[in-house]
Amino acid sequence: MAINLQKGQRVDLTKGNAGLSQIKIGLGWDPVEQKKGGLLGGLFGGGSSQEVDCDASVLMLNENGKLVSKENLIYFGNLRSKCGSVWHTGDNLTGEGDGDDEQIISILNQIPSNIHKLLFVVNIYDSVKRKQDFGMIQNAFIRVVNMDNKEELIRYNLTEDYTGKTALVVGEIYRHGNEWKFAAIGEGTNDTSLGQLIKRY
Repeated sequence: MAINLQKGQRVDLTKGNAGLSQIKIGLGWDPVEQKKGGLLGGLFGGGSSQEVDCDASVLMLNENGKLVSKENLIYFGNLRSKCGSVWHTGDNLTGEGDGDDEQIISILNQIPSNIHKLLFVVNIYDSVKRKQDFGMIQNAFIRVVNMDNKEELIRYNLTEDYTGKTALVVGEIYRHGNEWKFAAIGEGTNDTSLGQLIKRY
């Protein structure tokens, strides 16, 4: 049974899950339904949801929390790490439908020793031009699944109001001695592109 986390909580991932190696990180979200009538209803056609193109990415960071190479940024434009231990399964343009919208696979025991953290972020593609922010998104989550038995190990539902925010630092998987842990972050930022976001690292 999955452990449900709140913002700021940390939990062991590999400790207690002997042999855990290949995991799937699923990220999901839904567009907010616009109310009929009124200004918003008139703008968006009433009762429909506006398509918001969210992009999930993972930053492979060193022990100092730094992104030392663009090769360590896995996103829709670079789907697989050079070492082959982390890969993105592809871009979802709308967020429609149930379940994961984008997925990232990782083989933990193949991650190079100089990588100490996998940081999962989501940003809205072309947010300024489209005048979109995370106030237009609901039901956002990140979950970790054991690929061997398809068991969901961890789930973190992002319940805060992220209105005005154009990027989210969702969570991280990080080394703790010989084990890996997961931390629920859920921090919204005003970075308007992935390029701007990664400058923090």
